[in-house]
Amino acid sequence: MTEKIETGSVLTGKVTGIQPYGAFVAIDENTQGLVHISEITHGFVKDINDHLKVGDEVQVKVLSVDEEAGKIGLSIRATQEAPEQPAKAKRPRKRAAAAVINQDNDSQGFNTLKDKLQEWITQSKM
Repeated sequence: MTEKIETGSVLTGKVTGIQPYGAFVAIDENTQGLVHISEITHGFVKDINDHLKVGDEVQVKVLSVDEEAGKIGLSIRATQEAPEQPAKAKRPRKRAAAAVINQDNDSQGFNTLKDKLQEWITQSKM
């Protein structure tokens, strides 16, 4: 790294390589960094090739500099304005269906606990 590259600075670079996990961007002849796939653009990126190609000139923001390892983390997304999120439409909440209580005293369906309790007491005495 010939010149001092500071975290937070915005630079112009050229895409030199594309991998499934990110794109390599040359900042100068001796220095290049990696733009991770999550830093390509706002939103989901399935394939970097849909957004960049080798030779593209891009604006990048320096996210991190590791001089010992010689690695520079870059972001294209940080140089772009975030798209406005659409306001979520308020949908009316679904109301639970009211239980239909059958007032008929026929033997179909469920018996009430009160009725069953009497029956159980009678059975237990036998």
